[in-house]
Amino acid sequence: MGKSQETFSKREREKQRMKKQQDKKEKMNERKSGKEKPKSLEDMMAYLDENGNLTNKPLDPRIKKTFNQEDIQIGVPKQEDKEPDTPNTGTITFFNESKGFGFIQDSDTRERVFFHVNDLASQVKENDFVSYWPGKSPKGPVATEVTLAKR
Repeated sequence: MGKSQETFSKREREKQRMKKQQDKKEKMNERKSGKEKPKSLEDMMAYLDENGNLTNKPLDPRIKKTFNQEDIQIGVPKQEDKEPDTPNTGTITFFNESKGFGFIQDSDTRERVFFHVNDLASQVKENDFVSYWPGKSPKGPVATEVTLAKR
């Protein structure tokens, strides 16, 4: 006896296609018969509560806060480029002496900052607490004048 040319996946796809057509016909018949009652504007409204969550009930006017349109800032404000008065501090998390580079994790921002051995002012090793002056490079933040510091 010959095997059926139709595989399991083909039968499943055909069943899904037929079910989709049937659902579409049912929806069309419901729209034509008018069984769906139109929603009122109040049913379609959504409100925000004082915590920023969506609700279907309006907010109590006594709790309501008003904001000026001019005070709202859209986007992230630009950081001003200013020269720091004191050096940043951090811990050396990685240092490869043979290749001559490493990374410092800043103690304030927890940001990883790259440094090169040419920027070292004293001998350092991994897990040393250091102070450095932040700088910028095309690839990101860098540390200059890296020296050992006291905790």
